[in-house]
Amino acid sequence: MKRRIFCCLAVCALLAAPAVLAQPRVGMTDTTAYFPLLEGRRVAVLANQTSVADMPGAPGADASGRVHLVDLLHGRGFRVTGIFSPEHGFRGAADAGERVDDSEDPRTGIPIRSLYDGGSGRPSGETMRTFDVLVVDMQDVGLRFYTYHITMLRMMDACAAAGRRVIVLDRPNPNGGRVDGPVLDMKYRSGVGALPIPVLHGMTLGEIARMAVGEGWAAPCDLIVVPCRGYTHATEYRLPVAPSPNLPTQRAVYLYASLCPFEGTVVSLGRGTDRPFEVYGHPDMRGREFSFTPRPTDGAKHPPLEGRVCRGVDLSGMPLGESRGVGFSLRYVIDAYRDLEALGEEFFTPMFEKLVGVGWVRPMIRAGASDEEIRARWQEDVARFTALRAKYLLYE
Repeated sequence: MKRRIFCCLAVCALLAAPAVLAQPRVGMTDTTAYFPLLEGRRVAVLANQTSVADMPGAPGADASGRVHLVDLLHGRGFRVTGIFSPEHGFRGAADAGERVDDSEDPRTGIPIRSLYDGGSGRPSGETMRTFDVLVVDMQDVGLRFYTYHITMLRMMDACAAAGRRVIVLDRPNPNGGRVDGPVLDMKYRSGVGALPIPVLHGMTLGEIARMAVGEGWAAPCDLIVVPCRGYTHATEYRLPVAPSPNLPTQRAVYLYASLCPFEGTVVSLGRGTDRPFEVYGHPDMRGREFSFTPRPTDGAKHPPLEGRVCRGVDLSGMPLGESRGVGFSLRYVIDAYRDLEALGEEFFTPMFEKLVGVGWVRPMIRAGASDEEIRARWQEDVARFTALRAKYLLYE
């Protein structure tokens, strides 16, 4: 039986790419670039349910030709001594930020070591001594507060300290090369923001790894990036597998940048519904025909405003092209704040600054500023970052 634990997310038809869109080849498929680097080495993998590729005939591939990286390496006889899992766990089913315990891969028997076990997010020295090279392969979505790149950077630091090589098998950024949103003020550094980059950074994991080392944001490690083939930052890449439980559709991936700041408010963004990151609402919002009621679901066991009828806005019918063009916009937060203005400062929580990355957005919203007025304030920072990142890009 092929790897069943990835099937539930792989069947997300809404994430499948139309035939008219050319699909790039992810770094995992370029085995000639990294297999020789693994010969005779003890290999650890930082991976999750997205670490798959279409490779018909490869060891461990299912009937459709899709294979998981762990199965590919194990099937080719490499000595895989451990799997590290990021937020949401190796199977991609845990809630956001939920503690995930260590376990074992039922197919191969390889130990799975969670980096979200309530500890430091870094492996112990004893664990670091169990491997010689770390292979990183996860699907990122190109946002500062999406945590996979932060997990990668922590592992890079650990590998630098232990003298271990890091190989990043790159994947496209579904949000393309767009750069948008405030650059993180490091005063608000947290588990959802670790680098001085905009909300939408327009880079792949491989490019972020290169920039982090080059700018001294991460310890200098022995880093190799295996690039995608047939990809540019203008490529409209549709995800074949949901990157996390609350981003089940391509539209949610596009709207995530603009709706995630609701996590720092009293407003629900649809966790606990079948349309997370495609709706938003609150019980006290007025004059809204659309409503939803958050319930416990896979990936949202205790959603905000659970069991309460929320009135608000449904964005699930927005055309994909339009949602892709939204970028990082505060229009939705401003809309909800104006509706719930009677709450005043209680509308926001301290998480808001960690997500938007600066302390000046909240007072501008409270003072009645428009999305366009707030957007104007971050343009110079975006321009500086765009120039800074240029030398680290692998794709046009």
